[in-house]
Amino acid sequence: MSGEETEAPSDEDVAADEPEPDAPASSEAANENAQLFDVWDVTEIAYEDPSTKRYMTVTPIAHTMGRHASKQFKKSEISLVERMINRLMQTDENTGKKQQATRIVRDAFDIIHERTEENPVQILVTAVENAAPREETVRLKYGGISVPKAVDVAPQRRVDQALLFISDGVANATYKSTTSAAEALANELITAADYDPERSYSISQKEERERVAAAAR
Repeated sequence: MSGEETEAPSDEDVAADEPEPDAPASSEAANENAQLFDVWDVTEIAYEDPSTKRYMTVTPIAHTMGRHASKQFKKSEISLVERMINRLMQTDENTGKKQQATRIVRDAFDIIHERTEENPVQILVTAVENAAPREETVRLKYGGISVPKAVDVAPQRRVDQALLFISDGVANATYKSTTSAAEALANELITAADYDPERSYSISQKEERERVAAAAR
């Protein structure tokens, strides 16, 4: 051994070797900056209807692999885009074909951006808000007689009904037609966002529901 003394590491050297505590925060920021389909920003979406805002979650994740499938009232935490994809699968031809339905929505978003030069996620949110019915009818029995009664629609059901009307409009537009599903979905979302009852199937269905409910008041 040599007679030289080794110096103890200073506090500055120890602090320099320790990992920075801000590393998790940077990863969280990266997740927040993620984009839907690696293209569309979902951080600055405007909501016009306060009643349905809490039931329309928009995230950059389009496939959660059934994370909330078995949890009651958890579907509102699923991205609205994924719920649109799942609704498109609920037909005889597309049952279980999630990759195909995802491709249809992705292509429809590209078409929407080409036509409107706007964020297609914002167009989807606006279309759902416009196509969500505020009133509908239920059947009440009085002494064996069935009587229609107008009732208000719960916010979560309003979103569900809007997605149903939009997907039905896509199915009707593509049945025995050369129109592609992506083209039909883009047309339906654009016309619904513009609130055009003459060209939008979902808006016409919404107004029909509300008309019947108004007659049953």
